[in-house]
Amino acid sequence: MKFIDEVQIKVSSGHGGPGAVSFRRESFAPRGGPDGGDGGKGGDVIVRATKHLNSLMDFKPFKHYSAENGHPGASANCSGPAGQDLILMVPDGTVVRGVDGDVIVDMTDISEHVLLQGGRGGKGNTFFKTSVNQAPEHAQPGEDSEELEIKLELKLIADVGIIGFPNAGKSTLISRISAAKPKIADYPFTTLTPNLGVVKAGEFRSFVVADIPGLVKGAHQGVGLGIQFLRHIERTRLFIHLIDVSGMSGREALRDYEDINYEIKMYDEANVGKDGFFPLSARPQFVVFNKIDTLSSDELRRQIAEFKKATGLTPVAISAVTGKGVKELIQEVAHRVFEDRKEEL
Repeated sequence: MKFIDEVQIKVSSGHGGPGAVSFRRESFAPRGGPDGGDGGKGGDVIVRATKHLNSLMDFKPFKHYSAENGHPGASANCSGPAGQDLILMVPDGTVVRGVDGDVIVDMTDISEHVLLQGGRGGKGNTFFKTSVNQAPEHAQPGEDSEELEIKLELKLIADVGIIGFPNAGKSTLISRISAAKPKIADYPFTTLTPNLGVVKAGEFRSFVVADIPGLVKGAHQGVGLGIQFLRHIERTRLFIHLIDVSGMSGREALRDYEDINYEIKMYDEANVGKDGFFPLSARPQFVVFNKIDTLSSDELRRQIAEFKKATGLTPVAISAVTGKGVKELIQEVAHRVFEDRKEEL
């Protein structure tokens, strides 16, 4: 299935059905009076979140979605049926924004939200009968529908985001620690969409990990793929910052670390002040040296010592391919995730 994480559509609620103008015409009731029924209410526009979707692809074919109009009233005081609601099924974590960018509703913690109310049905002429107006010949037309242009923006819900340059081993790591099966190959931008995986950390305990593809130097200026996917780690509690120390990429560990964090800082500056935005640069990071199976022990110690001297941080050393150090890393990450969850209770 194609991954779509942002769409702009127009939605309309239903118009209220008109009331009826009608009079009883029966032989035994020659002056039967008005019997026009009320019109039905127009359908609402409802946003409903589900765990069974992971893309906004279903909204791509059409740009305008409308609820059903209310049906007109009828004679014999029969009210018209209400119009059918329009239900927009979206993945958990979808944010609904107006075209001005303001958040209308965040479908992270709620399952359903009425976005637009349908118009009320018009009153039939029976409603207007009084002692001085025994035969009213007018009815209400029903309220107008409402229309709104919105942006649906999907943000994947994960506890941990894996960040790093292309070919740092993000897909390999997520495939080792979870049941996720991302595409893995030795060339840039192998992963074109974020991948989610559930990591078991003991009996009845688990957390969700997302790897974020294509983040490279210059991403905030449109280079690579990463900036368009950074929104997916806005939900995460912490990051695993994966760094390739094999030397095969031609890059240095410290420079990779600084470049990725610079892109995150630039993303923060572009989104500061937005509703509910919490800076990515303020979140905890587990700095992880990957591909240590390609280094000698002395070379690994040298790189760790240089990195610690420059940053004050001691990276965790792993090999996602062989599994060395991965179990210990997951234990540390799981401990932090579950501690954060306790603090939220």
